[in-house]
Amino acid sequence: MRWISLTLLSLLLTWPNAIAQDEQEAPPSSAREVLSDLILENGEQEAVLEELSQYGDTIIEEVVAAWRIGKILIATPEGSETGVALINRDGALYEILTDAPYAGDPEATTKSRANRSLRKKLSRIVDVIELVSPDLDKRAEAALKLGSSQSPDYLPALKANLPKQKNTKTKEAFEEGLSISLLANGTTAEKISSLDGLTESPSIFARSFIEKLIKELDGDTSEDAQILRRKAEGALKAATAHEKKIEVYGTLFRGLSTGSVLLIVAYGLAITFGLMGIINMAHGEFIAIGGYTVFVVQSYFAERFGVGTAGYESYFLWAIPIAFLTAAFFGALLEIGVIRFLYKRPLESLLATWGVSMLIRQGLRMKFGSANVMVDAPQWLSGNVTVGDVTMPYARLFVIGFAVVVVFITWFILRRTKIGLHIRATMQNRTMASSLGIPAKRVNLFTFAFGCGLAGLAGAFLSQIGNVGPEMGQTYIVDSFMVVVIGGVGNLLGAAVSSMGIGMFDQGLQPVLGPVLGKVLVLIAIILFLQWRPGGLFPSRSRSLDD
Repeated sequence: MRWISLTLLSLLLTWPNAIAQDEQEAPPSSAREVLSDLILENGEQEAVLEELSQYGDTIIEEVVAAWRIGKILIATPEGSETGVALINRDGALYEILTDAPYAGDPEATTKSRANRSLRKKLSRIVDVIELVSPDLDKRAEAALKLGSSQSPDYLPALKANLPKQKNTKTKEAFEEGLSISLLANGTTAEKISSLDGLTESPSIFARSFIEKLIKELDGDTSEDAQILRRKAEGALKAATAHEKKIEVYGTLFRGLSTGSVLLIVAYGLAITFGLMGIINMAHGEFIAIGGYTVFVVQSYFAERFGVGTAGYESYFLWAIPIAFLTAAFFGALLEIGVIRFLYKRPLESLLATWGVSMLIRQGLRMKFGSANVMVDAPQWLSGNVTVGDVTMPYARLFVIGFAVVVVFITWFILRRTKIGLHIRATMQNRTMASSLGIPAKRVNLFTFAFGCGLAGLAGAFLSQIGNVGPEMGQTYIVDSFMVVVIGGVGNLLGAAVSSMGIGMFDQGLQPVLGPVLGKVLVLIAIILFLQWRPGGLFPSRSRSLDD
């Protein structure tokens, strides 16, 4: 009972303070109320404008734009001493205060005209309205945009709103925008302080403004100019070093992303060619089957749920397993109808799968047309995240993550399951495996279908990066064979390592030499590597009597 009494006493003692705090933190007027007061000329104009500048509501921009073209009206209902501020939207009148349709007589209204001075002040408020936007990304973008304009009109707003920023990213954007603006509008001390800040926190965006300041200081021999020049050169040097570091990180990410795409594309080939010894020239077409499956699933979800709905946004999660199963199904048909009769006959299997690839391409053209089709990425894959000035698209990050999942699942199936044991035994020696009771035909069917299913998965992910067409897989087929051969035929770990190596090497050379020459040098490097290690990174060791 004692603790209950103490709790009640504490509540009684703090109750007056709680009431006072609630009174002090009463919510401010809305932007609509302030606009209504401004239009109806309620209150002092300067005070109303000052209050209006604290809102980030989009209604402010709409009302100011309407006011310029005479679409703001005032109505005074019968029996009322106060007017009602209205906005004309395509001939229909709405109350600004409540956003409800106006029920009064439209003829009993008068147009409100803002004088030139008021229009100028309102335009300035609209220009800086996003500095107080509830959307932090828009707020940061507005700070950089206004700062980069280097207009002295926006300097007070940047200074006033900087201390209010609690989010680290937004605060950094305000500091950067303010520093850029002060390079043109600040005093010598403010310019030095801004340059010191840009040296401590280098900015690629501010580099051109620093170079502009250095050019302006050319020929000025005063002491202040020399100090500013040294500071500016230091900030420029820091920005250049930061840019090079970002280029390195960006190249690493692009290399990892390209390697992940190659990994997903090549893993199916690593099974059909590396493990089974089948040169599947139709591998690119199975990639296209996966891409078109995503297109069909997207079209169904768009018709079933409507574009932009929550149901539609989940289409890609359904398309991933469907693309795998569809490609695996056609792969199983190919194995039963063609491949099963061509084991240990590489030339015939090459020619047969080449013919099948042409049939599949033509079938896709007849069904979907020869032109590429567009697959829209869901919203949760459309954006990007920026870490340390390195922009990373969500689609690429998803591919990297899923590549890890594919590697793990494939490893688990081959190394930790009974079917995986049968696959490894059958691929080493079919005759011996069959004599030991392993159903070699079913194992071959499952293995080939699984490899084609992985190709379908690759097509599903490639649909989020580029367009889908009958030829989409041909772009990657050569690179896929290179990945398998360099990693070591039949070695899945080697395929993973070689795909990342080729991706990094390719993306590292392209910014320096261009895409064409960079690709040529990659091919030359691969040829030289295979001259040195013909078996690849991890040469296969087999006890098969057929070797």
